Amino acid sequence: MPHKNDDLIAIFNDTFLDRFNTELVLGGDEPLYLPADVDNAHHRIIFARGFFASAMHEIAHWCIAGPQRRLLEDYGYWYEPDGRIDAVQAEFEIVEIKPQAVEWILSASCGFRFQVSCDNLSGDREPDRVGFTLKVREQVLCYLVQGMPERAQVLSDRLRVYYQVDPLTSAQFPMPA
Repeated sequence: MPHKNDDLIAIFNDTFLDRFNTELVLGGDEPLYLPADVDNAHHRIIFARGFFASAMHEIAHWCIAGPQRRLLEDYGYWYEPDGRIDAVQAEFEIVEIKPQAVEWILSASCGFRFQVSCDNLSGDREPDRVGFTLKVREQVLCYLVQGMPERAQVLSDRLRVYYQVDPLTSAQFPMPA
């Protein structure tokens, strides 16, 4: 089944708009989370350039963010742009493990290919993509055994029904090559 932005937007908004006052919105060049304000009644998860993978990544961050963080632009997270030194890249990867694990689960829930994002193309050196993938996979396996964040579980279930994907198992999250 093809992965259409309109389908994902409809599933997300049908699932969360009323309960969490949050909508998924197709955006421009950069992804962004914006809380409701005087001009917008709903919190908005804005994904970049119509990329399905961008939507999955931004939704994953929303699934992790607590109630107070969801009142802040981009959840109040810091972001160091591309070109990070090794120490800053290591910090980036630590805070990205859980969101990218949720992203991988959501992607698997609709049969969409997942690839970790080290997001540092012009840093000191090429990030260790395999090592980072292993850390993200370890978190995925923990979520499968211990349970995942509630909103991630709800959306995973809805996506699996829509895309006709069987319940998730560790076999759907292979070791990186």
